[in-house]
Amino acid sequence: MVACSSIGLLSSVLGVTPLKLVKSWQQFLKIVVLAAVFCLTVVLGNVSLAFIPVSFNQAIGSTTPFFTAILAFAMQGQREVPLTYASLIPIMLGVIVASGGEPAFNVIGFTCCLAATALRALKSVVQSMLMTDPAEKLDPMSLLLYMSGVSVAFLLPMAVMLEPTSFREAGALVAASPSFLYWLVGNSCLAYFVNLTNFLVTKFTSALTLQVLGNAKGVVAAGVSVAVFRNTVTVQGCLGYAITVAGVFLYSESKRRSKAAAAAAAQASATRASNDVESKAEREPLLVSGSAAQPNGKTFFRG
Repeated sequence: MVACSSIGLLSSVLGVTPLKLVKSWQQFLKIVVLAAVFCLTVVLGNVSLAFIPVSFNQAIGSTTPFFTAILAFAMQGQREVPLTYASLIPIMLGVIVASGGEPAFNVIGFTCCLAATALRALKSVVQSMLMTDPAEKLDPMSLLLYMSGVSVAFLLPMAVMLEPTSFREAGALVAASPSFLYWLVGNSCLAYFVNLTNFLVTKFTSALTLQVLGNAKGVVAAGVSVAVFRNTVTVQGCLGYAITVAGVFLYSESKRRSKAAAAAAAQASATRASNDVESKAEREPLLVSGSAAQPNGKTFFRG
């Protein structure tokens, strides 16, 4: 978050991206809520990793589209076509199957991860509201700068109080291996671009699409976790992941069909409007000056 604040502020000072000012205290309060939800999401996600493996964490996280769909409807009134909602069923089913076959199940880890998943959905909806609502209309870079600044204000005192030795330990790691600092800075800078693209996808698509696309990342992360950390995954767990991936592809297909249907409907409406104008012009009566017997009568066309 320090890196996000620094990069965002630097780009604004250099004039690379103009900074949109916060319009009101109500808008600032929404940004504070967004930052608080983001911090809780990260903290609970990290706590869950102390009790459950990354593969299981990612499987639970794939339920985020389900929570996002509910919150987007409740908070924004955003509706999807029935096929899109139906595509969320295999995503949920896949998680249930994978959870039943998870050998490292832990109640604390599962609860923290599920709470983080629901908060991640809330974060997506709130950031979507701040960027797409006509009354808000913050651009992604400005919103990221404000959110990261408030997040630092939340996280720094918590780190000092709850982990007082963490900064000294980090200094010792840097002293023992200077490359650690480069990895830390590089990772923090990448986090800026991850969050920025996250906001851009939300702005130009929707909060639900963002979370469904994130499930593809989750499956990859689960595979890398198994390859690197040698986590045990049962056949039932693999079946659950496969069902989740199938749900992601079904969602993508439903969105593609919905978009194509909307475009076809718009084109048909435009064609009907054009035909109505032409038909009206053909039926329009002629105005003739003089009588029909007079050869010099002038004919006028209306339209």
